Amino acid sequence: MPGRFLPPDPSRGDESTIAGYMAVHARPAAFQGSDGLSYSVAIESDRTGDADRPWGAYFLFVRWRRLGAQGVEGHLETPFLAFAATPAEAVEALGRMSLVEVKAILDDRIRQAAPRPSRTWWDVMKDEGE
Repeated sequence: MPGRFLPPDPSRGDESTIAGYMAVHARPAAFQGSDGLSYSVAIESDRTGDADRPWGAYFLFVRWRRLGAQGVEGHLETPFLAFAATPAEAVEALGRMSLVEVKAILDDRIRQAAPRPSRTWWDVMKDEGE
């Protein structure tokens, strides 16, 4: 399905928040991650298993393929970041987060998911010098 342009409707919310941006632009927000890849973000909810905070909301970052046919290459998700009595309340609470904060969370998740080097840089340099 080809893309289509929908003009923003600023009457639908505050586009500086993640939920407001989605409402104003009628699409998920997208970011370039610190790894140089493109990500779209969705706000999801699930049961927490905690009777005092039965529902939690979290971000699901979908990573888009850089080369080849358009498609999804992977994803990152956060732990629960907002809690409430209902799924809608949890999503609404997380939706008030600013786009700047969401981008910082994405970059943090990218850092956490990056593979750890198996050798230090000085060991690699020593081996290359021999």
